[in-house]
Amino acid sequence: MLALVARGRTNAEIAADLFIGLTTAKTHVASLLAKIGARNRVEIAMWAYDTGRVGD
Repeated sequence: MLALVARGRTNAEIAADLFIGLTTAKTHVASLLAKIGARNRVEIAMWAYDTGRVGD
């Protein structure tokens, strides 16, 4: 999930890639926001790259 968000995928694209419902994808993104204290998807991506959780 983190890698997909960091790569700029939309909720619909994430849901399709992971074979989950759109609502489930949105819930997971919201959980990521809360867990790392990010305000938006851009901050999720920055955190993921800064901490080495995803690569180039």
